[in-house]
Formats: sequence, C-alpha cells, structure tokens
Amino acid sequence: MDGFVPPPYPYDRLDELRSVADGFDGGCVNLSVGAPSDPPPPEVVAALSASDSERGYPASVGSPAYREAALDWLARRFGIDAATAAVAACVGTKELVATVPHYLRLRDPSRDTVLYPAVSYPTYAMGAALAGCRAVPVPLDHQWRIDLDTVAPDDIARSLCLWVNSPGNPTGAIDDLVAAVEWGRHHGVPVLSDECYIEFIWDEAARTAEASVLSTGPDGVVAVHSLSKRSNLAGMRAGFYAGDPDLVGYLSEVRKHAGMMVPGPVQAAAVAAFGDDRHVDAQRDIYRSRLARLRDLLVPYASDVSLPGGGLYLWAASPDGDGWSLSRRVAEELGALISPGEFYGPQGAAYARVAAVAPDAQIDLLEQRVAARCGDTVRK
Repeated sequence: MDGFVPPPYPYDRLDELRSVADGFDGGCVNLSVGAPSDPPPPEVVAALSASDSERGYPASVGSPAYREAALDWLARRFGIDAATAAVAACVGTKELVATVPHYLRLRDPSRDTVLYPAVSYPTYAMGAALAGCRAVPVPLDHQWRIDLDTVAPDDIARSLCLWVNSPGNPTGAIDDLVAAVEWGRHHGVPVLSDECYIEFIWDEAARTAEASVLSTGPDGVVAVHSLSKRSNLAGMRAGFYAGDPDLVGYLSEVRKHAGMMVPGPVQAAAVAAFGDDRHVDAQRDIYRSRLARLRDLLVPYASDVSLPGGGLYLWAASPDGDGWSLSRRVAEELGALISPGEFYGPQGAAYARVAAVAPDAQIDLLEQRVAARCGDTVRK
C-alpha cells in the first residue's frame, strides 16, 4: 500500500558522528540542536508550581492574563502596537508550524501550496507534507534573505500561506518582513512569520517594530512566538500566535476541537516569563559570547564563518562545499557535533549549522582540545 512514510528525523542521522565525538575524553559536545542549556528564571519555575490550576481544563486560546502578557511583551520590547491583533496560545510553536497547513487546507481546499524559505527550519516543509500539500521552497538571495520575486505565478495562485523566519534559522539572516507583508497582501497570500529568535537580533538598530510582521498591522499576517529560546523553557511548550483576527479566530476555533491546550500551570509560568526582561538581557550576553568563542574555534575548519545578524547559530561554509565533510571533521578533530546544512534544504548543502547553546564549560573543553591539537602539531 502506498502512503506517507515519515523520512528519518534529521538529527537521528547524526548518530554515527555522535559516536565519533563520544570517543573524546569528556565526551561529545553537542552543538547540533538548538536546545537551551541554561536555567530558566527561578520565579518562573516557582510560578509553575503555585498556580492552583492543575485540576481544571485550561482555555485553549490561553487565559486573559497569558494573552495580555504576550501582547504587553511585544509592545514593551519592540514597540509593536498589537492592540487590534487577535492572540491565542499554542503548545510551543513547532506543533503550530506543523499543523497550520492542514487547518488552512480544510478551510480552502482549492489551495494546496505552502511557500517557505529554501534554507530553513525543516518543519515548514514537513507541515505541508503532513497536510497533503505541495511544499514549494522560495530561493534565498546572496544575503540569505527570501527572494519573493522568484515565486512562479501558478505557485502564488495555489498558495495557502507563506512562511518567513527572521532572524533566520539556520543562517542568522535578518529578512525584510515589511516587504514580505506587502507581497502577501498584494497577492492575497497569508504571511506566517516564525519570530522565535526575535530577542536575539544582534544589531540594536534592527530591534524595532519592523522585526515583526505585526509592524504594519495585523491584516493578512500571523506572528508566531515562543518562550523556548527567550527564557530557556523549551520543555514547557508555551508560545502564542497573534495577528489577523479572521485567521487567528479560525485557527483558535479549530484548535479547540483538536484539544490543543497549554496546561494551566505552564500558562501561569509563562505570564511570569513574559513579564521579566532581566533574564533575557543576561541570556543575550551569554549567547553573544558563545557565538564569538565558537566562531574563533571554527575559523581553521570553515572557509567562511561570520557572526550572524541574529539567532543562536553560526552558518559555516565548508572548504570543499560539503557540509557533511565539515561536520565529520569537527566530530573527528574536536569531538563536537554540528548539523550539515542539507538538513535545512539543498541550497544549504555546502554549509553546516553550529548551535551556540552548549554550557560554557563545554566550550572551555573545546578550547582545551584545540590547544592540545596545536601543541601536538608544534611538537611534531
């Protein structure tokens, strides 16, 4: 019987390289997955156990306090006036990214295409596949920004939505979200913007309202946000989506029937997390330091490895044009695990992604390994 066969999960394909890196004294330093390693704020953890909301069913759209905290955060940190936007909770954001095409296809069966950046988070394409849709990658320009002028008219006519992501995973590029919104509104294509790295835009001048698709109002757009990276709360699965009242209203009603609910204690903790900026500012400093340290470590291995415009990743070019060979060399010589760029699309095959999430002690270990290799080379 022919049917959908799930492809191997990308990071499961790294098992061989992981075993190589595990052979080092001190074990593998995992820089492949963007999983936070630093502790969340204690007051957030305390709120998780003090809400007294365990017995009842939580509101699928999120409590009023949850939604207000999310919009207050956008206004306070980025100057985004989202007063006219609708907002609802989601169980992290990966499940939203993976399920939105299915829900939109139910609403408009005449459209069957999901547009997404050609080098990007794999779940944009997987969400299309799970919905029985066409996943159509949009090429990126030389700055790794989405090039919407390349989208074919037939693909535009068939599009359920366009995904954008800024700062971009894996490239760290800052995209022109205002231009993307204008394109979407002109063509009648909803623009869904994954903004989970918005707190980690390294150029302060770019940390403005234009960092979100909500900067020009909610019409035809949905911004998607998460506490996973911002507050080291990936295990809580707490996020929200905000934007066009018609789109958000439709999605939230469907999601009620699907039983999508952020647990009540998690919602209480999320309110505390959205209300505190101090821990985020401290985390920003930590990630900037780690990115710089890892870049210095990788300069001898990559033909180009620049600090990103935003996000938690280095996008390293392989000298021989093969991201797998760069990943293998780093595993064999440094005992570190990084991700070949083809995980994020064929256009990224010559690169590898390096996640700056390992604890500082593990980066210390990598620096010691590099020093030891240099010493061995000198002695030889």
